[in-house]
Amino acid sequence: MNARIVTTATLFTAFAGVLAAHAADSQLLSYVMPDAKVVAGVNVDQAKASPFGLYVLTQMQSNNTGLQQLIALTGFDPTRDVHELLAATDATPGSKTPTGLALARGNFDTATITALATSKGAATEVHSGVTIIEDPKKMAGIAFINSTLVMAGDIASVKAAIDRPSSGLALPTAVVTLVNQWSASEDAWVVTTVPPFSLAPSGALGGNAAGVLQQIQQAAGGVKFGNSVVGTAAIQADNAADATQLGNTIQFLVNLAQMQSQSNPQMPNLAQAVAIGAQGATVTVTVTLPQAQFEQLFQQQKKAAMATPHAAGVRK
Repeated sequence: MNARIVTTATLFTAFAGVLAAHAADSQLLSYVMPDAKVVAGVNVDQAKASPFGLYVLTQMQSNNTGLQQLIALTGFDPTRDVHELLAATDATPGSKTPTGLALARGNFDTATITALATSKGAATEVHSGVTIIEDPKKMAGIAFINSTLVMAGDIASVKAAIDRPSSGLALPTAVVTLVNQWSASEDAWVVTTVPPFSLAPSGALGGNAAGVLQQIQQAAGGVKFGNSVVGTAAIQADNAADATQLGNTIQFLVNLAQMQSQSNPQMPNLAQAVAIGAQGATVTVTVTLPQAQFEQLFQQQKKAAMATPHAAGVRK
């Protein structure tokens, strides 16, 4: 093994890769910025108990060379040693200084991981009694609060999180209630505290998508893994009339997507997979797909993501 391959960046990328894979531990929540615009989480232990959840974690590990080398060098295996994940951001899309925080509950050999990072060029500093491992450019940091709790993000966000439990600042009660609701019922979940339209980069949306999102005041969703993968979203409109209109618009878009995908036999029957309902000002959308079909779509998306950089390179 070429030791130079395992860089400090690899260490940070490995953590980020696991956290993206996205249940709310109350202590983890206490570190989240009170003005978070998006909060997301994954109950890793629960996901591993399901066929598709285990499939996703296995795919992540088998396709990430940096993660494999991190495991070989330190014995730390995110797919085994991480139990809960939480991520949050208060950043505005397109910001020149994106901010965010990722937290994990698990079992960490902090001394070994710290030694590996510093041997590959990472810097360290102590903030409020906690050591922060920083990349050489001091753009991102990782801090082990103890052997079972780690946080990562831009340096300012990590320092603020370290100080937060003693500052008296916390997420609003309404947001905590929403997080607890979704994290208790779903394996992976996400909650927005602002209109989703405001989270899209300027000019990124147009046409039907923009029209739909502008009607949404707040949204939350989650995925439950199993023999069938069930995704659920709750979308809050201004009032019942807007919710009915929004539900009809979403149904139209589903029908349109179904018509456009009829030539692709690998695409699911969206009319059977998607259920849309409205109650009061809330629209509920549920998508249910067999695990095998979801795996197929998962592989298609992964291939498309891998092909995009190559295609961009060809155009240049």
